[in-house]
Amino acid sequence: MSTGQRAAIFDKTVEKVTKYYFDPAYNGTDWPRLAKESRERIIAVEDADEFELAMHDLVRKLRTSHTGFFHQSVRRVPARLAIGATFRKVDDGNGKPAWIVQDVHEGGPADLAGLKPLDVLVGVNGGSITPPEQPMFPMGTLADLTVQRNSHDLTLKVTVPAPRTRKQPYSEPKAVSFSKLDGNIGYLKVSILPGLLGLDVARQIDAAVTGLADCERLILDLRGHLGGGLGVLRLMSHLTPTKLPIGYTVTRKMAERGYTKEELRKLDHLPTEKPNPLAILSMALKFAGRDPSVVLVSEGSGKQKWHGRIVILTNEHTVSAGEMVCAFARENNLAKIIGTETAGRLIPGSGFKVGHGYMVIMPKAAYITWGGQRLEGCGIQPDVTVPWSPFTDGRDNQLECAIGVVRDL
Repeated sequence: MSTGQRAAIFDKTVEKVTKYYFDPAYNGTDWPRLAKESRERIIAVEDADEFELAMHDLVRKLRTSHTGFFHQSVRRVPARLAIGATFRKVDDGNGKPAWIVQDVHEGGPADLAGLKPLDVLVGVNGGSITPPEQPMFPMGTLADLTVQRNSHDLTLKVTVPAPRTRKQPYSEPKAVSFSKLDGNIGYLKVSILPGLLGLDVARQIDAAVTGLADCERLILDLRGHLGGGLGVLRLMSHLTPTKLPIGYTVTRKMAERGYTKEELRKLDHLPTEKPNPLAILSMALKFAGRDPSVVLVSEGSGKQKWHGRIVILTNEHTVSAGEMVCAFARENNLAKIIGTETAGRLIPGSGFKVGHGYMVIMPKAAYITWGGQRLEGCGIQPDVTVPWSPFTDGRDNQLECAIGVVRDL
């Protein structure tokens, strides 16, 4: 790629950020100055991977989540998105840092390959990897993971699928699972909410809720939650029997024009009772072609036995839609939150093509809870803090605490 082509990519990226970034004040950063001062240095970088990293580092200076720069060949995707696993930095016992597996999402590439919580990551594709270097994977490839399990080294072959969309590349694990625990406690795990409208995952949530309808208490596990689309409305709606305002999104255009939250258009129902084509058409007729600033309102799903006796499990890998659920529950006293502080990565991102296969990802709209909280950069603090411990002989100490708390509600 020539210097002129890199310059065109750089200038297109700056143009997109300047025009579409949700905050006209650029989140308190001096974006125009940062871009101007970096231009000559970055367009001089000839190596494609180093150019991509330099551009990524530049847009990350905006200090918001879901903000980045990558090539559509998706050569570097974080492990939580690429293989459905999260890692935690620990001491390897010899005073050196290492990555230990924390969350493994059921049905994801890591799970299918046999990766388990508490495995220690030794290397990827024959090369060693230790903190602060993050485990990253190209999509649509095979990866050899060398892990240490109970003092034995294993090599696991992970199939990393090609992404469904290159604008937001990820591997889709099983989205919803549920079971009944002792004491008539329902356990609902939601790892991701795929799909922009989330119609299919909303139906999966409904099926899980039906399966747990006779439970008197509920644990909602959002640890490692990857985020997602409007299926989050159905999940939040099952936390309360009535219609309650949840929060709202505001685009840059709406923020500059001025607004009152009460006058924004309302989204208070996902039409899952209709076949998907008709449901999509009905949503398009209501919302397409208009400013996407909107108020979310719970659907009024009716009474459940476990309302008022709900615990939500979170950790530092809980992001985006998972944090919306926690904020809604917190503001309306719908659940106790157990675990560790969430990631504070709440603003949704949108992708923009900038030439030669590259894309810039950035938020086009802010999310604000109905109570006025902006949670970007500041995660949800749990009601009961329970740090995850890898030293429990395979027991889940956070889940054990959640069971104890929900029994007392």
